[in-house]
Amino acid sequence: QVQLQESGPGLMKPLETLSLTCTVSGASITTNYYYWSWIRQPPGKGLEWMGVIGYAGATYSAPFLRSRSSISRDTSKNRFTLTLNSVTPEDTAVYYCARATIKTSGRYLEVWGQGTLVSVSS
Repeated sequence: QVQLQESGPGLMKPLETLSLTCTVSGASITTNYYYWSWIRQPPGKGLEWMGVIGYAGATYSAPFLRSRSSISRDTSKNRFTLTLNSVTPEDTAVYYCARATIKTSGRYLEVWGQGTLVSVSS
């Protein structure tokens, strides 16, 4: 059974660097054809897809975050990390990690973590 668990700082101040880690159990992040994603949901708003790291290590970040966001992984610990530089209160959100698959019918975020709230405030 695949499970994903986010961990992060909870509270932050503006201009700090956010680091969130997703620890995966029940599956390897290097298994072929799985993609490991970050999504967030600001208060009162919809889901925002942030980026992905694939089973071979390739990454893609959403254009609106690309200048200050990156995704990396540690295969020995079976986890991947989101880094977001220079956070502002607008980065306050519940952050989720999720596993995605690509099928002929489209792309699917099939397994999600429970989410972790990050609040940015001075």
